[in-house]
Amino acid sequence: MKPLRTTLIVVLTVAAALAARRWLGEPIYIASDSMAPTLTKGHHLILDKLTYRFRAPRRGEILAFRSPVGEDHESVKRVIALPGDTVELRQKRVYLNGESQLEFYVHYSRPDEALAGDTLGPLTVPEGALFVLGDNRDNSNDSASWKDPATGEPLYFLPLSAVTGRVRGIY
Repeated sequence: MKPLRTTLIVVLTVAAALAARRWLGEPIYIASDSMAPTLTKGHHLILDKLTYRFRAPRRGEILAFRSPVGEDHESVKRVIALPGDTVELRQKRVYLNGESQLEFYVHYSRPDEALAGDTLGPLTVPEGALFVLGDNRDNSNDSASWKDPATGEPLYFLPLSAVTGRVRGIY
């Protein structure tokens, strides 16, 4: 009788752990410096999969998502603009609804270079989408630089359906 009980306990424990990972949260690893200096390559974090089941992402939050341009990995970026917001980049500076934003977390690895995506918009974020940027603005594949793989046209917005969770504390 003891082996059966032990097997049942092991099976239930594994099932609970897999369910928690699928629906509540899971560990993630930062594989690039696109969010530096906030999150650097090698950081281990928790992906909270529960929060966005109850509310939408908010400006300034860091989230994970499936790539809208067909890359074979999830990415982590900061929410800059929400549905209905107007966002504009002028020479690397973010303007949200006409107001310049104070972004203390931003890093420019090539501040004196004019790069694609440094100036764009104004763009109005459509319903069901977000505008996201990496904190390392000159080294980030994000809303300022995405291109539709089929057409090569700019793809400025992240569909909310691609969001997999909110990034939480480092472990």
